[in-house]
Amino acid sequence: MSTEYRLSVSGMSCAGCVASVESALQAVHGVESATVNFAEHTALVQGEAPLDDLISAVKAAGYDAAALRGLDDETEKEAAEYAYYRQLLRKALVAGTLGVPLFVAGMADRLPDVSTVAGGLFWLYTGFATLGVLIYSGGHFFTGSWKALRRHNANMDTLIALGTGSAWVYSMAVVLWPQLVPSLARHAYFEAAAIILCLINVGAALEMRARGKTSEAIKKLIGLQPRTARVVRDGEEVDVPIENVGLDETLRVRPGERIAVDGVVIDGHSSVDEAMLTGEPMPVEKQPGDEVVTGTINTAGSFLYQSKRIGRDTVLAQIIEMVRQAQASKPAIGRLVDKVAAVFVPAVMIIAVITFLAWYNLASDLGLSYAVVATMTVLIIACPCALGLATPISIMVGVGRAAEMGILIRNGDALQQVGKLTTVVLDKTGTVTEGKPAVTDVLGINDHTEQEILVVAACLETASEHPLAAAIIAAARQRDLVVPEIEQFEALSGLGVVGRLAGQQVLLGNAALLNQHKVDVTPLQADADRLAAAAKTPMYVAFNGRVIGLLAVADPVKPDSAAAIGRLHKLGLRVTLLTGDNEETARAVAHQVNLDEVVAEVRPEDKDSVVAELQARGEVVAMVGDGINDAPALARADVGLAIGSGTDIAIESADITLMGGSLHGVADAITLSRATVRNIKQNLFGAFIYNSIGIPVAAGVLYPLMGLLLSPIIAGAAMAMSSVTVVSNANRLRWFRSPREVRS
Repeated sequence: MSTEYRLSVSGMSCAGCVASVESALQAVHGVESATVNFAEHTALVQGEAPLDDLISAVKAAGYDAAALRGLDDETEKEAAEYAYYRQLLRKALVAGTLGVPLFVAGMADRLPDVSTVAGGLFWLYTGFATLGVLIYSGGHFFTGSWKALRRHNANMDTLIALGTGSAWVYSMAVVLWPQLVPSLARHAYFEAAAIILCLINVGAALEMRARGKTSEAIKKLIGLQPRTARVVRDGEEVDVPIENVGLDETLRVRPGERIAVDGVVIDGHSSVDEAMLTGEPMPVEKQPGDEVVTGTINTAGSFLYQSKRIGRDTVLAQIIEMVRQAQASKPAIGRLVDKVAAVFVPAVMIIAVITFLAWYNLASDLGLSYAVVATMTVLIIACPCALGLATPISIMVGVGRAAEMGILIRNGDALQQVGKLTTVVLDKTGTVTEGKPAVTDVLGINDHTEQEILVVAACLETASEHPLAAAIIAAARQRDLVVPEIEQFEALSGLGVVGRLAGQQVLLGNAALLNQHKVDVTPLQADADRLAAAAKTPMYVAFNGRVIGLLAVADPVKPDSAAAIGRLHKLGLRVTLLTGDNEETARAVAHQVNLDEVVAEVRPEDKDSVVAELQARGEVVAMVGDGINDAPALARADVGLAIGSGTDIAIESADITLMGGSLHGVADAITLSRATVRNIKQNLFGAFIYNSIGIPVAAGVLYPLMGLLLSPIIAGAAMAMSSVTVVSNANRLRWFRSPREVRS
C-alpha cells in the first residue's frame, strides 16, 4: 500500500542540494516519487518504502531528516527554525566584531605593515582570531562542503568554504613568509573573510525569517483546528482532546466556538461562518440535517451535531494536505531550473580556476594578489541560492494565498498552464446557475393573490416526490404560509398532480392536464409561453374547474455569474457553455450572462470529446464543472477547475478546486495564478541577471576598461541580498487582492 511521508530536511544550502536529496530518496526501493522543496526545507515522498529507509538515505547523502506527522511536529519545526535564526545572528555578530574594525582601520590606513616584527605579530594574532571566526561563524559551511566532497559533489557551502578558506590561507602565507610574496601583493585578507561570513550569515537569517512568512497560510489553516471538543457522553458534556473524538459521537458547539470535527447537525439551528472554507463572507444558516465542517465558526446559537469525519479525513485536514502537496510541487520551469542549478556550482568552480590562472599569468607584480581576490570574489558572488529559491518560494506564497481565498491549487503545472488559457468552458447546472430549482414567478388572475396560488400549489406538492415540489414548498415556507392537507391526491406522470381541497378539485400541472379536465388556459397562455421562452417551467393552477394562476420554476442564474463572466472576458478569454440541457434553455441562460458559445444537449460522457475538439482547434482550455459528472472533461482539459460548495465537491477530479460557489472564484484563480507565474519569472530573471553580470564583473572583465575590481566584501553583501530580494518579491503575493476583496 502506497504511503505518503513528509520529511523535514536540514543541511540543504542551495538548489544543488535539492538534486542530491531527491536522487537519494528516489534510489530507495519502493519509492514512487520524491519531491524536495528547497524553500520550505521539506521532502514529500510517496511509495511503499519504510520511513527508516528514507531517513537513512537522506543521512547517507550528507543531510539530516525527520518525519513530520502532525501539529506538534510543525510547532517543533518552527521552534527549531527560530533557534537556528538566532544562532545565525550570533555567528554574524561574532564575525562582524572582528571584521568591521579591521575593515575600518584598513580604509583609514591604520593597520601595521606585515613585513615588520610588530606588524607580523599583530597579523599573526589576527590570523588565529580569524581562524576562530571561520570555525564558529563559518564551520557549517566547511562541514557542508566536506560532506559534499565525500559524495563527489559541490554546493553553495563549497563555494563559500573555498572563498573564505583560500583568503585565510593566502593571508597566513603572507604573514608567515612575506618574503615569498612580491611587496605590492603583501596584503592580508582576514577582514574580507570575516565580513563575508558576517554578511552571508545575516543574509541567511533574513532569508529564513522571510521564508517563515511564506508558510503563513498553512499556519493559519492549522490554527483553525481546535485542540479540544465538547462531547456529550453519558448525558454529560465534557471537554476532551480532539484526537479522542470518535465517529458518530454527539458534540455541542456554543456561540463563538469553532467546529471541532466534520459532522451533521442533529439538534438546534445557528449561523456558521464558513469564510475559511469557501472565501464567502456571509454566514450560512444551519439546521438539522445540514453538514458542518472543521474550523468554521458558530456565530449565533448553540447546537448539537454528530461527528462523521475525524482526524485526517476532515475537509480541513484534506485542504492542508492539498496545499502542502501543491507547495511542494514543481512546474516545468521549476524542474528546468533544478537541472541548471545542479551543474551550476561545478561550472562556477571551473570559472574560478580560469580566473585565477588568467590573473596570475597575465597581471604584473600584483598578479598573485589580484588572482586571489578575483577568485575569492567569483566564488562568493556566484552562490546559487537565489536561483534555487526563485520558483518554490513563489509557489509556496501563491498557493498559500489561494487557499486563504478558498482556491485549492493541486500542482505547480496547473499554475503555469493557467497563464496560457484561451478558452474557459462552463458547465451550466450548479456552475452558472444555482443548481437547484426555485420558484421565480407567481401570477394570479381574477383577484387571486400570489399567496393563494402558492397555498394551493404547496398543498398539492406536499404529497409529491417530483423534483420541482421542493422548490414550491420552500417558496411557501419563505412566506410563512399555512398549507392545509390535501385529499385524494394523485400524481399523473408527464402531466402534474390532482387532489381535493375543501371539497373542491385542485389541479397543478401543464396545459395538457388542464385541457384533460376541461379547464380553459387561454387567459394565461401568453404568460406561459413567455416564461417558457425564458428557460422556465410554467405550471397552471386550477381550483373548482377554473384556472386561477400560474407559477414558474427554474434553476436561476447565480446573481454574480454575469459579472464573473465579464471578468473572464476582460482577461482575454473566450467563454463557452457546455450542458446536457435542451438548446432553448441553454441559449436563454447564455443570453443572460453574455456567453460566447453554447454547446447543448451533450451527454456527460461526451463532454470530454467537446473539450478535445476545442484543443484540436489550438485552444488552451479550462473546464469548470462540479467535479463529479464533469470529471472526464475536467481531466481532459488543460486545466480543470471544480466549483462547488464546501464538502459537496470532488476535490480529486480537478487541478484547481474552488470551495465557494461563485464563478468569481474562476476569475480569481486565473488572476492569482497568472500573478504567481509572473512572480516566478521575475525571480528567475533577477537571479539569472545577477549571476550573468556578477560573475564576469567579479572575475575582473571591467578592470582593463575601467580599472574596476570588485571587492569580495561587496560580493558577499550582493550574494546575501540576492536571496533576500527573491524571497521578498515572492512575499508580495501575500497581499494579492481580488476585485471583490478590494471593493469590500
